[in-house]
Amino acid sequence: QVQLVESGGGLVQAGGSLRLSCAASGRTFSSYAMGWFRQAPGKERKFVAAINWSGGSTYYADSVKGRFTISRDNAKKTVSLQMNSLKPEDTAVYYCAARSTRYYSDYGGSYDYWGQGTQVTVSS
Repeated sequence: QVQLVESGGGLVQAGGSLRLSCAASGRTFSSYAMGWFRQAPGKERKFVAAINWSGGSTYYADSVKGRFTISRDNAKKTVSLQMNSLKPEDTAVYYCAARSTRYYSDYGGSYDYWGQGTQVTVSS
């Protein structure tokens, strides 16, 4: 079992930055690939970024490539999402997710554990 708790969301102006963090419980965090997803009001949940078990490989949605960076610290059992050059269209609830395999996916249905989400609002 893995429990995930996100933090770091908030209100920021367009062009600003935020750093989201996700703290995980459980002894086998390093065995999980991790992902970030987001859901805007009235829209379906979408993939944002993912990282493999070691942190050696990452993958991004085209909409955030070059602006967002995912990273992980297996010793601290955390995964982070650094978000730069934020745009109003980045406004959403952001969710951290864990996949019971070492390799990532952009398909939300393949993730086994989810956090409660953290709100990110970008004003224009």
